[in-house]
Amino acid sequence: MLTAELIVDSRFPSDPVLSPDGRWVAYQVDTIAKGVPEIWLAEGDRQPRKVAEGSSPKWSSDSLYFLRDGLIHTEDGPLFAWRSEITGFLPMRDRIVFIAEDETPAAGIWVWSESLRPARLRSFDPGTGEITTLLEDHVVAVAGRQDDKALAVVTWPTPELDHGALDPRLSLLDLETGERRDLGRAALEAACPVWWRDEDGWHVAYLGNPEPVGGRAVFDVPVETGEHRNLTPESACPVRLAQVDSGAPLMLVADGLDTALHRLGSGEVSLWRGQADALASNGEIVVIVLSTAHRSKDVHCGPVGGALTRVSDTAPEFAEIRWGSQERLSYKASDGLALDGLLVLPPGKTRADGPFSLITRVHGGPYDRSADGFMLGWYPSAQWLALAGHAVFLPNPRGGQGHGHEFAASVAGRVGLEEWSDLETGIDLLVAEGVADPERLGIAGGSHGGFMTAWAVGQTHRFKAALMVAGICDWGMLAATGELGPMVEAGHGGSVGWEGTGPHRHDQLSPISYASKIETPVLIVHGADDTNVPLSQAEFFHRALRHFGVEHDLVVYPGEGHRISERAHQLDLLRRTREWFARLL
Repeated sequence: MLTAELIVDSRFPSDPVLSPDGRWVAYQVDTIAKGVPEIWLAEGDRQPRKVAEGSSPKWSSDSLYFLRDGLIHTEDGPLFAWRSEITGFLPMRDRIVFIAEDETPAAGIWVWSESLRPARLRSFDPGTGEITTLLEDHVVAVAGRQDDKALAVVTWPTPELDHGALDPRLSLLDLETGERRDLGRAALEAACPVWWRDEDGWHVAYLGNPEPVGGRAVFDVPVETGEHRNLTPESACPVRLAQVDSGAPLMLVADGLDTALHRLGSGEVSLWRGQADALASNGEIVVIVLSTAHRSKDVHCGPVGGALTRVSDTAPEFAEIRWGSQERLSYKASDGLALDGLLVLPPGKTRADGPFSLITRVHGGPYDRSADGFMLGWYPSAQWLALAGHAVFLPNPRGGQGHGHEFAASVAGRVGLEEWSDLETGIDLLVAEGVADPERLGIAGGSHGGFMTAWAVGQTHRFKAALMVAGICDWGMLAATGELGPMVEAGHGGSVGWEGTGPHRHDQLSPISYASKIETPVLIVHGADDTNVPLSQAEFFHRALRHFGVEHDLVVYPGEGHRISERAHQLDLLRRTREWFARLL
């Protein structure tokens, strides 16, 4: 039997890395509830084994490194002591390059101008024990060239997301001469730099956003010219990049409900049914973390372009559970746009057993998706709700991932408009087909999905219950208080509060503006220390619903950020959600 405890105590892999000889895969294993991560090793068809507690595994030519307690370790122990947490590192032939702040912040009064401590790029020499600072800037990503003679570095002018992520720069650092070369401004939120080489010389590729709303793209920068070129086809949504030993890098691409592997500049190499969200490769062997409709995340490995073999089994306890059937949906929006999504039915049930109570679970982002992967997690997931007897609809409205740039960018300054119509179209279809009972409809979502939940109950009375987790009710206030500031919020809401006298565009797109129309009972859930979507959003919505006499409850989890991490809080949310929908649907 599936219990809340079984969910939050389950384990999943991440961050796979391939050994230089291609024989071993190291990966990180975590529990869904916050716990101590572990490093595991897999080789061929041998049983995987745990080698240490730690995170972020990395291979060098002769050893496996990882982070533990904020320091770089091997199986023999820490390499050196450092007085602040190390946030990233890169083993090289004659040194360890790492990213860390100068000092641990002092507790007490917070002063904005004094709180900005850059995470600088540093180098540790294992032979001498000497540590030197390579770059004084705030460094967010680094990649070593295949010959270990140069680094590609992404820097921000300030450690703040707003406006640091708005103005990233790409630099090259020659490790033999110490010379730094600026390759200019990179795309928004530039990340994941990789090196590659062709007949024209060295290139650096990276992931970045062409604009605040519209999803990610792969940019290629020939070192000779320094030109940043967007090499992403309009139809592709890149997720990860992997540097290989020779030739162009590989990239994971969200492809509708599935995941593809592409080679930069050459197109698709493989297509996998389900959701892959991690990638490593040497160019001949590829390693991914993949989940499918009824199988949780596991590490898979095999030849590039060939069949993959599962090399981990991190959640064997799920093997005997009877899951709800997961059906792929394809339908047209009211304007003819092609849409997809998923339908999960209670275990042992078919469409013929309907109509069911239907909960529409909206993904976050909006640049995210519900892929055909395993729908189980700490957030009230499709399988958790299906095993309680509900049908669950997981729509992929416009603005999301998997259908190209134009599809993703279409919500810029228009959140809640066409994407809401996309949701209703899917619900109407399931009602018309006899799957959904129109008198027992619910809606749930977190983050941007929480915004869509708050928006939906202000647009219609058809829902009998709603769950809003870390959701947005006022875009103007989010631009002023959220850690991403106007970088995302202005693109979504269409304006910010300091753009002259109102009313503003974001007022028309904020759920709080429609609070007087709400009749649906709403369960509002938020982390007290959320800096992405601050608690003030939940409090604002709570006060409005209280003012208009709408049935609701406000649940605040202390010490939690945008993701609910504590085991007790995750258990409470899972149980509380089931009870909420059971009573009202």
